[in-house]
Amino acid sequence: TWGSQHRAFSHRSASKMAQLRVQASNIQNDFIYLSHNRKVPKRMSSIMEMKEIFLSADAVCFDVDSTVIKEEGIDELAKFCGVGDAVAEMTRRAMGGSVTFKAALTARLGLIRPSYEQVQKLISEHPPQLTPGIRELVNRLHQRGVQVFLISGGFQSIVEHVASQLNIPTANIYANRLKFYFNGEYAGFDETQPTAESGGKGQVISYLKEQFQFKKVVMIGDGATDMEACPPADCFIGFGG
Repeated sequence: TWGSQHRAFSHRSASKMAQLRVQASNIQNDFIYLSHNRKVPKRMSSIMEMKEIFLSADAVCFDVDSTVIKEEGIDELAKFCGVGDAVAEMTRRAMGGSVTFKAALTARLGLIRPSYEQVQKLISEHPPQLTPGIRELVNRLHQRGVQVFLISGGFQSIVEHVASQLNIPTANIYANRLKFYFNGEYAGFDETQPTAESGGKGQVISYLKEQFQFKKVVMIGDGATDMEACPPADCFIGFGG
């Protein structure tokens, strides 16, 4: 969870995502982070502003790992490939913002070196588990005509599997792409993707606002790369897991 130094809205109740679905006023609050960069104490009037933004948003963007799904995808891939402990520590540092995201991603993948076959076996044998309430929340957003996007520092193939369970089109996924040699061995990742960079999620949201003329966009996630996407997001909601 995020303390005051992170200037985030923390969501801790048992129903988690379902409370966002039912009513923004049901959410328990520590801090919220609005696009005008103002830290707002608990239960003040700006909490109402956050609720209004969420309820009137044109688009809601979700982080995936430890938000839409229970796991950190890269940690699960590392465990599957036998290097789980070392990579989990790198993931913790990356989420805290102490190293650049690309540097952490490069180092972690350099340890894992997953083959195409290993990635596919991970998805089929250990599919990612949806966070309780996320399916209902996404359904409710779709019913309201809200566009839902998945913006992830994780991997396209895993995120596509998640999106298919939530009726989110592949076109609404922004994630990192692994590269493989013709024999299926690991060949790196696509470093041109914005999600491979620190600040990349903000770049994606800026693009979405320009491309689709969204007036209000909410970002929901659990990491430093999610928080730094506001602005351009109009509101950031920190998910406590």
